[in-house]
Amino acid sequence: MALTRSFTETVKARAQADAEFRRELLREALETLLEGDLDVGKAVLRDYINATIGFEALSLVVGTPPKSLHRMLAPRGNPSSANLFGIISALRESEHVRLEVSFADAA
Repeated sequence: MALTRSFTETVKARAQADAEFRRELLREALETLLEGDLDVGKAVLRDYINATIGFEALSLVVGTPPKSLHRMLAPRGNPSSANLFGIISALRESEHVRLEVSFADAA
């Protein structure tokens, strides 16, 4: 059975219609990065960016060309901590959320 919509289009439509979904997508990206799974974290972050602010607008905020942002978040990309935190800060501001870190005992 063929899909009628691409994954990217589906995520984008849902993110535009549902603020909670958008925030959960960002939260999932950040938690995954903090847990050390850089590849999956970057993939979810790319999905979030594509579904929300877009790489063109993000580039204006962080002062980095869109192609460089794409490369940083690509599977083989290796963003510096300064670039990664700059991206996260810009996304946090565009989503109008405050980030908190909390500790929980590992199960």
